[in-house]
Amino acid sequence: MQPFSPQALLARKVPIDNDWSRRDTMIYALGVGAEELPFVYEKQLVALPTMAAAIGYPGFHFWMDPELGIDTGRIVHGETEVLLHRPLPVEGRFSSINQVERIWDKGEGKGAVVRQMRQIHDAQGAHIATVTNSSMLRGNGGFGGTSEGQPAPRPVPDDRTPDAVVTLATAPNQALLYRLSGDYNPLHIDPAAAQAVGFERPILHGLCTFGVAGRAILAALCGNDPARLRKIGVRFSSPVYPGETISVEIWKGVDGNASFRAIAKERGVMVLNNGYAETL
Repeated sequence: MQPFSPQALLARKVPIDNDWSRRDTMIYALGVGAEELPFVYEKQLVALPTMAAAIGYPGFHFWMDPELGIDTGRIVHGETEVLLHRPLPVEGRFSSINQVERIWDKGEGKGAVVRQMRQIHDAQGAHIATVTNSSMLRGNGGFGGTSEGQPAPRPVPDDRTPDAVVTLATAPNQALLYRLSGDYNPLHIDPAAAQAVGFERPILHGLCTFGVAGRAILAALCGNDPARLRKIGVRFSSPVYPGETISVEIWKGVDGNASFRAIAKERGVMVLNNGYAETL
């Protein structure tokens, strides 16, 4: 494998166009467990805000160019944020460009942190959403870069109980549904692939867990009105197994802000942390 090239990674741009249908919007909603009619019924359809994370999603294709020198077997998805500039349309042609904003060098044996940004526009050129993902390249630290300037995780209150707790079940086939929105990583469907990297069985997509948490935020803070959610972000802590129950603990802040985290209830394991939301 070639040496890691941060310069090539910073220069990499992956454009993706999606012809998104109302059916795709309903499939996404079902993929994150939604059953409320406005999210799954074409007669009155509205899009879940977290669907922006699936539009233009490049998956592992983004990292696969041999010239980058990335140890692709040691990549961990760390954080995701969705910023809505306007409510997501339920259908249309979306254009997006995936590129790297920053790379932080954590040191030899500690990996590198990469922050990607995706700008999503509709067919008329209107800016719909900005999606930011951070990933840890565990095999690519020590290239001589800096570790300074990496944003600190958003704090979750530890001095008081949550203002709301929303508990949502996932189905045993949840990952099979979610993958239809474009993430076909075999880790989420193939037992052999999951066991090869240390999991007892296939795990739920992190962005599916993110979508479940987004449903909890909509229900608790927005009256299930997607137009009221402006921003949502989170750090991934541990995977969820399909069929587990996700308990989302929410602390209300000021000016429509909130903090949250999520627990896999059956195991008592924190699966999302340092979550934050901005509502209108």
